[in-house]
Parts: sequence; C-alpha cells; structure tokens
Amino acid sequence: MGLDSTTIVITGAVLLISSLATNPITLVDDQTKYALALAEKIEISHDTRKFRFRLPSENHVLGLPTGQHVYLSAKIDGKLVVRPYTPVSSDDDLGYVYFRGVNPKFPDGGKMSQHLEQMKIGGSIEFRGPSGLIVYKGNGKFAIRADKKAPPKERVFKSISMIAGGTGITPMLQIISAILKSDDDNTHISLLFANQSEEDILCRKELDELALKHSDRFKVWYTVDRPPTNWNFSSGFINDQMIKV
Repeated sequence: MGLDSTTIVITGAVLLISSLATNPITLVDDQTKYALALAEKIEISHDTRKFRFRLPSENHVLGLPTGQHVYLSAKIDGKLVVRPYTPVSSDDDLGYVYFRGVNPKFPDGGKMSQHLEQMKIGGSIEFRGPSGLIVYKGNGKFAIRADKKAPPKERVFKSISMIAGGTGITPMLQIISAILKSDDDNTHISLLFANQSEEDILCRKELDELALKHSDRFKVWYTVDRPPTNWNFSSGFINDQMIKV
C-alpha cells in the first residue's frame, strides 16, 4: 500500500498507522474534520477486521504524536456518532468488531464499529485530531496537560508501569512501540494486561515478540478470567500481588 494509507483495526478504539514521520501531515488542524476514503477491508476472523484508509497523497502521513488519539465521526441513523481511536504501530495488531448479538455487553453492536463494517471501498469517514492530554517525547519524557486548556508540563520517568484491560492495550502499545524502537531510549516498561480468556488477548504476538527482543527494557504479564490448562500467568481480577510481580 506504500505510504499513502492509514489502517484502522476495529476494537471500538483502535487505529493503526505505518508511515514515515518526515512526510506531509494530514491532521494539520485539530479542529478540522478530514474525510479519508476506505481503501481496503481485511477479514481476519469472524469477529476481527482491519480497515485501511487512504491519505491525501502517497507522501502524506496522518501526523499523530505518540500518546494522542483521533476522533472518527459519521451520521448513523440520523444522529452524529463520534468515537475515539488510538494509534498503534504494527499490522499484527488486531481488534474486534461488535456484531449484533455476539457480545452481551453490546447487544446492538458498537455503532461506529457497525458503521465501519458496512462501509464500501471508496466510502469516506471523517477524522479529527490530534487529541489527548499526554504526548510522549522520547527518552522517558512526557508532556502532560491537566486539561485541554492547561499548558503541558514535562516530566521524565526512568521506568513506567502500565495496567490495561481488553482494548485498553492500544494506547499502551503505542507508547511501548515508540520507546522500544529507539535504541537510545533506556526507559524501562512493565505491563500488566487483563482479559477474559487467552483468546481475547489482543496484540499478544507483538507483545511477546517485543518482550523477547527487548527483555532488558520490557516485561509483560497476563491475567485472564478463564485460564486454560497449563496457563503460566495469573488468573482472575488484577490484585496487589500481580502488580508487585
């Protein structure tokens, strides 16, 4: 696909971007909506899809700082629906479409997920951003706002502990990937990731590969509600003992 596209992986809040940071930026104004056309829809499994959206030219990138997210908006059943999506960094990062009747928590399906599922190739949806209160600037440095109107304050951390559940992994993975792809960034990261079952663990392949490749900087630990036989990690809700591990 080259560098003229951005990929969205449906989990209710996930976006995948792969491109070079020196190229022209799509999201120039965070208050402007940019219509991007659906270039490709890939069926990974019965409840997993990847959606690739085309940027304005082959040289464009989305232009999203690490730690930020975008908003997708569309008119659905006559009403404006807006949902946040968080960028991650690899085509191996998969998520879920909330189909009608599949997930008891979402009996009517996620409205935006359903809309994206029904989109045809060439159809457009509006992106707006960047948005968010945190930007990771590298080497353990974060710019953090107390609210949207507050000026950012910089803080530096030698180590970062993360706790995520389900699709909440995507903002974490965005920062994890940014840290580990830089050989000059010595920030240490530990991740505790909770899910209902082993099969529900999003991005596990990538997380395990990163933990193996960067064992001196990144540790990951899993807990699931329904552990399989010979499960080597924790089970049940997150507790103090898991956090200490």
